[in-house]
Amino acid sequence: MIGETSIAGEDRVGRAAFGRTARLARAGLVAMALAGLSAAPAMARAAPDSFADIVQTLTPAVVHVSTTQTVPMARGGMEELDELFRDLLPPGEAKRTSLGSGFVIDPKGIIVTNNHVIDKADEITVTLDHGEKLPAEIIGRDVSTDIAVLRVQSKRQLPYVKLGNSDGARVGDWVVAIGNPFNLGGTVTAGIISARNREIGGRYDDYIQTDASINRGNSGGPLFNLEGEVIGVNTAIFSQTGGSIGIGFAVPSNLVKRVVDQIMEFGETRRGWLGVTIQEVTPEIAEIAGLDKPRGAMVSGFADKSPAREAGMERGDIIVKFDGREVADIRTLVRVVADTKIGAAVPVEIVREGKSKTIKVTVGQLEEEKVSDASGTPDLKKFSGGEKGYGLTLSELTPKLRERFNLPEDANGVLVTDVDPDSPIANDVHPGDVIVEVAQKEVAKPKDVFDRMESETKDKANKPVLILLDRGGSMLFVGVRVENSRND
Repeated sequence: MIGETSIAGEDRVGRAAFGRTARLARAGLVAMALAGLSAAPAMARAAPDSFADIVQTLTPAVVHVSTTQTVPMARGGMEELDELFRDLLPPGEAKRTSLGSGFVIDPKGIIVTNNHVIDKADEITVTLDHGEKLPAEIIGRDVSTDIAVLRVQSKRQLPYVKLGNSDGARVGDWVVAIGNPFNLGGTVTAGIISARNREIGGRYDDYIQTDASINRGNSGGPLFNLEGEVIGVNTAIFSQTGGSIGIGFAVPSNLVKRVVDQIMEFGETRRGWLGVTIQEVTPEIAEIAGLDKPRGAMVSGFADKSPAREAGMERGDIIVKFDGREVADIRTLVRVVADTKIGAAVPVEIVREGKSKTIKVTVGQLEEEKVSDASGTPDLKKFSGGEKGYGLTLSELTPKLRERFNLPEDANGVLVTDVDPDSPIANDVHPGDVIVEVAQKEVAKPKDVFDRMESETKDKANKPVLILLDRGGSMLFVGVRVENSRND
């Protein structure tokens, strides 16, 4: 058992202890012998001598989830099937099976697993800890968080576990994973929470990272704390080999709770919606807005029937607080809005033209069709004409230029036809962009752009200027630093 020790400062005891640890590590032994530490916090818990008691209690609630899916198969591959499968399957089809894990949260047969475990399955079978196999039906699932809820019918009350409070889980806490890796049911691994709030590519990512060994087949299984509560659903691993390298990710239980509750009530998830397009607040934009540091989320556009727009929010506003919660960045805002009750009127603090203001927004419901990919880019074609200044070549929008750059009729502003690659503006403004506003004033001609830039920088060189761009149909604010001379 590891004692209550911590790394000492530059004293002899600390250096000597570090030397001993290094020698033990070179000998291939697992050791932690750094002496001279202060006592651990009162709430910290050492590793138990054994995990056997907690594992014995929890394992009966962990299940195997297996699925069968009929998939198309090239006729040439039929020779690889044995005689039994040739008799059972129509020509050109094959049966694909997959294995995962899950856990019971209600003795009446309610089971949580990953959506990717049961996705596109024709049949789902749940195998209980004592070996009984039961067909399962899908109550509901959520692709965005990769959570699915199943139901099985059993003649007896099933052992179950509780979803705990993942917000109380700390980096360094011990955790235990139980699951079905590589179809080795009832496999137990232990480790610590390595990190919190990990993002690995999803809209609502807030993963718990752990070094407890997680492999294929662990998906959908529980991650327990030492109180026996589920604090996460094991979902993904980072690996270059397909096996565990000590980097696994679990959906936090507080997020799972909300998803499960909504699925049980509505059969689907229902998320809050502001109806805004948001972007990162860069250091330049923060300076322009008078913020002490880059924080919040900047509004660059609105959807149809946007609750935020109806409440009086404007393009260029920076949302810094939502319903009393600080908004650190885009991820924070997306998560807190999604978790807000639909129809709730909440206070939203914004920064507009350097001043704080609070407005009340009635949160709407997010619909999948309202989520769009705004990453389109225009078809760029070489064009040598235009007026030059500040490293930019600009032209008024004409029918010919709209056609050349594939711009819609409703696009308004000044077209960027070229950018000097040596200009400080080159990283932020691209050929094909349409400049809609400079310093939150609309522009229609190249002269409007240059005059606004000159006005904004006349008192200070290298001052950031806020520019609103239409890039491939998506609105984007950039804070650009320009010299205080036009430099034609």
